Amino acid sequence: MRIAYVVSRFPQVTETFILRELNAVTGQPGIEAELLSLFPPLDPTVHPAARPWLDRVHRPGLGESLRALTRSMLARPMRTLSSIALIVGGYARAPRRLVRALVTIPLAAAHASHLRRIGVVHVHAHYATYPALAAWWCWRLAGIPYSITPHAHDIFIDQSFLERKVSEARFVIAISEYNRRFLAPFGAGRSAPIHVVRYWIEPSAYPFRPREPHANGPVRALCVASLQTYKGHEVLFTALARGGERLRRIELDLVGSGELRQQLERLAERLGLTARVRFLGARTENQVIEHLDQADLFVLPSIVDSEGSMEGLPNVLIEALACGLPVVTTRLSGIPELVIDGVTGVLAEPGDPDALAAALERVLDDPDAARRWAEAGRARVEREFDIKDSAARLAALFMAAGSLDSRSHGDLTKQAAD
Repeated sequence: MRIAYVVSRFPQVTETFILRELNAVTGQPGIEAELLSLFPPLDPTVHPAARPWLDRVHRPGLGESLRALTRSMLARPMRTLSSIALIVGGYARAPRRLVRALVTIPLAAAHASHLRRIGVVHVHAHYATYPALAAWWCWRLAGIPYSITPHAHDIFIDQSFLERKVSEARFVIAISEYNRRFLAPFGAGRSAPIHVVRYWIEPSAYPFRPREPHANGPVRALCVASLQTYKGHEVLFTALARGGERLRRIELDLVGSGELRQQLERLAERLGLTARVRFLGARTENQVIEHLDQADLFVLPSIVDSEGSMEGLPNVLIEALACGLPVVTTRLSGIPELVIDGVTGVLAEPGDPDALAAALERVLDDPDAARRWAEAGRARVEREFDIKDSAARLAALFMAAGSLDSRSHGDLTKQAAD
């Protein structure tokens, strides 16, 4: 069975979870996967695991896209025009997103033509924005069924055209129970079956060494997150600056790049944290594992930003728990489904520097508990986030969806390994 994954950009340094899934599903018996990208990559960093895909990814150029759209207009004028009209109507209240959607149309037309030529029978889109729009177009114009994995910003900030993309999908993958509940009003679980399949890792790739903070001396904390507002770096800096003598032992490494770097560097200087905070920039997956192995604790101070953007279920939290790090993060979105307060880590209220400082102090003040949380975190990852189990389940969903297009969604659901 030949399927295709469609993403916005490839390679994308922050999307190791998609790359990991693509490789794992491709390794399942009977599955052959193609990779489609809409737009050029923005970051020059390339993970080693992404390199084999660089020569295989299909990203159409302007000429190919315009020719494909023209052929579609000539071959199926009414279907093409009605599809464009639906898109315009669906994005009418979001002009900036409408422009991006209109740019996506010829790219999607090129992908649809390419998929017909190579015999793809199912398309899976990561993110419910433009990749899902492209997959929907392939369904409308080429009759190729599709599925979607929504994540976070793609559904929480704006829901333009979301109900149609969700309701016409063969199935929807939710990365958390939180996302499953969020997507339900848009047809997930009603018009289209919805399955909770969380992010996955290969636990054996992460050396497990349960950590506990030192009783004295420096404590190396690690935060791996793009430098964006909803990651909450400002809250973390404020917590470290306000914290008492115990938090002064924390030295913070920041892995990630982004538009806020200069702003955060100035904030660190203003708060007197320059000597305690290191900005390390983007790192490859293997380098992140090395940083996780060297750290004493992991912190991710996620918040909801002014536009409504927030986390889904951060993959790096799974990786930190797999390595045996005590984890401090916030009670937000799908995070409490992984980090259970007082069981696999410590949770603070998002956006509250004092609560975050208190959560960090809980780890520093009780090394024995921190070690127990780290051990329980690794066990939870092995039990619920192992890539072998999740890849087999997702492959079964693809096989069921692609077996016979005429079958109902209900029949497909019964065949899936749910």
